[in-house]
Amino acid sequence: MAQNVTENKAQDHPQDNPTGAAGDGRGARSNFIRTVIDEDLAAGRHTRVVTRFPPEPNGFLHIGHAKSICLNFGIALDYQGKCNLRFDDTNPLTENESYVRAIEADVRWLGFEWGATAYASDYFEFMFERAELLIRKGLAYVDSETQDEIAAKRGTIHEAGRAGAFRDRSVAENLDLFSRMRAGEFADGAHVLRAKIDLAHTNLLMRDPLLYRIRHASHYRRGESWCIYPMYDYAHPLEDAYEGVTHSLCSLEFETHRPLYDWVVRETEAPCRPQQIEFARLVLSYTVLSKRYLMQLVKEGHVSGWDDPRLPTLAGLRRRGVLPQSIRRFADMVGVARANSTVDMGKLEFVLRDDLSPIAPRVLCVLDPLEVVVTNWPEERTDWLDASLWPADVAMEGTRRLPFGRRLWIERGDFAETPPKGWHRLSPGAEVRLRHAYVLRCDAVERDASGAAVRLLCTADLATLNAAPVGRKVPGTIHWVAADHAVACEIRLYDRLFSTEAPGTDEARSFLTELNPASLVVMRDAKIEPSVVGSDPVTRWQFERQGYFQADPVDSTPSRPVFNRIVTLKDGWTKVATREEPAAPAPRAKAGPQPAQNPVTSSKRLSARADPTHAALVARGVDVDTADVLAADEALLAFFDGAVARSAADPALVARWVANEIVRETKTRRLADIPVTPQAFGDLVKLIADGTVSASAAKDVFARMAKDGTDPGAIVADAGLRQVSDASALGAVVDAVVAGHAADVARYRAGKTQLLGFFVGKVLQASGGSANPAMVRELLLARL
Repeated sequence: MAQNVTENKAQDHPQDNPTGAAGDGRGARSNFIRTVIDEDLAAGRHTRVVTRFPPEPNGFLHIGHAKSICLNFGIALDYQGKCNLRFDDTNPLTENESYVRAIEADVRWLGFEWGATAYASDYFEFMFERAELLIRKGLAYVDSETQDEIAAKRGTIHEAGRAGAFRDRSVAENLDLFSRMRAGEFADGAHVLRAKIDLAHTNLLMRDPLLYRIRHASHYRRGESWCIYPMYDYAHPLEDAYEGVTHSLCSLEFETHRPLYDWVVRETEAPCRPQQIEFARLVLSYTVLSKRYLMQLVKEGHVSGWDDPRLPTLAGLRRRGVLPQSIRRFADMVGVARANSTVDMGKLEFVLRDDLSPIAPRVLCVLDPLEVVVTNWPEERTDWLDASLWPADVAMEGTRRLPFGRRLWIERGDFAETPPKGWHRLSPGAEVRLRHAYVLRCDAVERDASGAAVRLLCTADLATLNAAPVGRKVPGTIHWVAADHAVACEIRLYDRLFSTEAPGTDEARSFLTELNPASLVVMRDAKIEPSVVGSDPVTRWQFERQGYFQADPVDSTPSRPVFNRIVTLKDGWTKVATREEPAAPAPRAKAGPQPAQNPVTSSKRLSARADPTHAALVARGVDVDTADVLAADEALLAFFDGAVARSAADPALVARWVANEIVRETKTRRLADIPVTPQAFGDLVKLIADGTVSASAAKDVFARMAKDGTDPGAIVADAGLRQVSDASALGAVVDAVVAGHAADVARYRAGKTQLLGFFVGKVLQASGGSANPAMVRELLLARL
């Protein structure tokens, strides 16, 4: 098995053998950009291709950026040229070093390397000199009108712009004012430098665009040395020209900026003439790629951080367990086009499954355990069965030893007291085969006081190990683990972050109302076979019948493994996308928790949506599917209203927690029997909303509340779960951890960026678990 896992691990280091944008040795795909480059080289306009990837360090990269990374670096590789990584750091208010390091880590993870890192801020003197050249040529002037006055005189597509009072200032006065702007004599907004082009131009961007603005703010690299900063449309072409870029590849929204790009390069007499070429950006269904939306999700706590595995950020995809070559292959599959279009999320999920299937060993994990006692098996006996790690259609070899004993765990969803037609799993008197083991018959059911099944008494046909039963056919096979050898673990079932195909496109509502309440379901009492424990943490596994998983690099520990679901085994969104309602509920092929919206049957859902209560919930910001759950149950709706009144928190947040935590409890008992009042639940949500406790800790608090009704504030105080989010208070702890692990710091800075999880864990340990993990990661990134 060790050899197989090593092969699995090797998939995570593509930078050792980087390939082009075409993915993993599949060959470069022809497109209109390559056609332009081929013609330029053939005509002798260039002898070497130079591209660039120019992110602004004000956030984390996402999968849309990955398309640009693969295109720019891939073309440079295929043409034996060069691709620069350049940070467009011209806005001191939003940029910092931690984003720079995160972006570098993302590009390396994708498998690409570059020479020296470039920064726009290194070219500030060059840009200033070129601006002075424009002034001397009569092509730029200092405008002292307000922002509103400038905007009012720009005109419309039907009306030409109007000259302001300062457009005809002399060259000498403009040079003097511009120099004094740089010297810091004026307040923010007092003056701007504008190009002097054409106020009647049909392209509004050419109507005397702004080149520089005053901004008294400390720059993360240049400190206080500058107080004027160039605008993007002026800085970007000069950066390209300074670096000798031949083909400046950018997304389609910059097509209207191209005339200004060419004007700046030409009129500043730049050292070379890059060619801007636009291509369609990536738009992915069921997600958002707007940096503003992503920032809002992170800052408002709708996700756990920039590396939340539900986000389309490269950090999130990496933490989830996605392979970097899958992202490169997806980028190649999407291709390069001239027109924007939306790419189905199913295409990305297909690539993930296709890449994981041949490298992920198959093991058994039970997410929602139900105890089975094999009554004809000796109490103290354990047999170790040989079980293959690979299916017959995967060209890999390897086995592991699988314990089998008297007590087993099976999925609760694999047992039905009154099975529907076509049921091929366990039920009273019925038989099923245990994967890699025996045929099992259910003889009796033990129940708790509420009548719920807590234990099955079964008999194993001991003649059926690796053999078919005599005289009968057993059509179903289920997975299991031996209770005495199983390892307790936490399973995080990640799904699409949004429940609608095009979130954020409906101007009548906030994109937050479209969040999928079942985008994360946590199974804290899962049981996994012992062969998995102690393996390499970067191994990707297929938990049979469940999906593909990897250990969480931040939270998983040897004593308490945590696994993230990378992708399901099958596409479960086809019916959602086509809005089909099944004629009758079909048995689930995969066990585990139902998403929050699923407890509502089709008829109840349709009825609920016709109720004015449903519309009222949606109007309060509750997403449609969660409103289905609340509107269909009067008691649950009353509970929600009471919690909202108590907490004064966002109703959408309260609704998600009710739909997930309370509904999950009602699967085994009535709402009235749960010892949690709406007021106490509202207090818990308030603790989440104000950042007192993390979402993960809040789930543990609720688990305690659901057992004995203890006040959430008391639980937080007793268990020491209150988060420390004060940067100054955590700074000393972070500094001590960094200072105490000098060798690991050196390895991190040498490119072993996965050690970030190690450092976060050490800080959390040193703080007794009270530190806010998001704040800890931010502080560590700044120091590392």
